[in-house]
Amino acid sequence: MGKASRRRKGADHASTTTRVDPAPFVRRPFEGLPGETEWVAMREILPAATAVVSFAAGQAPEGAKDEATVATVLPLAWPGLHRADGTVFFGTQSGSVSGDASRDLAISLLAAASAELGTPVASTPPATAESPRLQDLLDLSSPLDVTIHDGFDFWVGDNELDEEGQASLERANESVVPTAKMAAAPSAYWCRIGERTHIRLVLPDEEDLATDALARLHAAGDSGLGEDTRLLGAFRACGLLVPVWDLDPEQAAADYEEPLAAFMRRYAEALDTQDALTAQERRARSGLLSRQVTLR
Repeated sequence: MGKASRRRKGADHASTTTRVDPAPFVRRPFEGLPGETEWVAMREILPAATAVVSFAAGQAPEGAKDEATVATVLPLAWPGLHRADGTVFFGTQSGSVSGDASRDLAISLLAAASAELGTPVASTPPATAESPRLQDLLDLSSPLDVTIHDGFDFWVGDNELDEEGQASLERANESVVPTAKMAAAPSAYWCRIGERTHIRLVLPDEEDLATDALARLHAAGDSGLGEDTRLLGAFRACGLLVPVWDLDPEQAAADYEEPLAAFMRRYAEALDTQDALTAQERRARSGLLSRQVTLR
């Protein structure tokens, strides 16, 4: 066969290859899921937490249970795990990373649910434009009820570990940042990092509107949570804004329930304000944006 014929044959073969587009970028990947802000918290700010989700009718892989447990982190950063007792886990902070976290987690969920009992999912393929999303797989009638854990003992349940496994679990537990869920606002979490304590709050509103509201409060001196506290700034995560406060380290999480509730009332009023930002508020907004970072 001549070179020209070989080139034509290769070209014809390439032209028939199906091209699969990568997963498109989605700025708010968890929008449309009950508890969007809790999904963001699980993905970005919580160290050890779980929640139970249910498949929508007909979406569970054949032979799989209708329920699965979403976790922040799994052993060895596995994307998924089908534990020997039948519990299906998938991790929010591991696995492939595309432009759409919802597709990434859906792939991990399906892989874990399809795995044999006692089998981890060590890796997952990249998401594509044809990959399902969590919004396609999950029952959307129930909120995401997040449980905070002091460590990662939920990895093993009632199973006994050998000496090496117990040592590994203990090392993981030592790295956990003490965290408490606040009752005064959805998706607000108190944490202690070293000698300092903070509250991080995932706001459900459009990022620009939330930033304007924070700027109004900051310019008025109303952005804190009481004495010896200050708004450090805010970061962007999965399309939402997450303000962070520095707190009095001598105070416990419960001491900030009332101040946080009062802040949420002030924030709601600022969010509803229709007036354009004043010069002072614009300066406050610029200051917030200059300290802002984007996660993922």
